[in-house]
Amino acid sequence: MKRGSFILFVLLLALVASSCSSPKMEVKMAPASQLPASLQSAPVEVQEAYRFAIANKALLEDIPCFCGCNGIGHASNYACYVAEDGGPGQVTEYDSHAVF
Repeated sequence: MKRGSFILFVLLLALVASSCSSPKMEVKMAPASQLPASLQSAPVEVQEAYRFAIANKALLEDIPCFCGCNGIGHASNYACYVAEDGGPGQVTEYDSHAVF
């Protein structure tokens, strides 16, 4: 194989390999400082769930909750974390349902 053809082959192979890699997904999280003291002392997994919920309201509002809490008025997964929303990224009251 000629040197020029070999270089072209390697470049094409690299291009194909890079286009096959999956894109990195960046997870949005609210700052831990937004959590009330009662949640800051919760297990890390619980804190992260609440931080994710605050930062991803639109996503969680599209996901129904399957734990049976719709009987207490929860219309979406977001409601398991937030009882009262004060606007984008602002929570005025947290729901403790997801802590347990």
